[in-house]
Amino acid sequence: MGGCAAKQEQPATVARAEQLMTSNAAKRGDLVLRCEPSDAQVLLDGVEQGACSDFAGVSRSLRLNDSGFHQVVVKKRGFYPYTTYYEPSGARVTLKVKLRPLAPEGGGGSP
Repeated sequence: MGGCAAKQEQPATVARAEQLMTSNAAKRGDLVLRCEPSDAQVLLDGVEQGACSDFAGVSRSLRLNDSGFHQVVVKKRGFYPYTTYYEPSGARVTLKVKLRPLAPEGGGGSP
């Protein structure tokens, strides 16, 4: 009968391992974006997601369902792109991005 008890223990151990793997794989994250300019484009892992303003509200955020690092790029023509990496932690995070213009503002002109 000792063999039976060992067999009953193994499924519990396997079930616990599966539960731990599932909880680790299920890490999600919500990324709220506050950008200047607000119409800058957002790319997640190289795939366009929409304008920054689409993810600026409490009920509107960029949802990440996979664990691991994700590349987030905010870009707009005439500005230097902004790139960062985000790993979902199960929390809502606000990312504030201010894109810098490629040319200095008020770049002078002819006198």
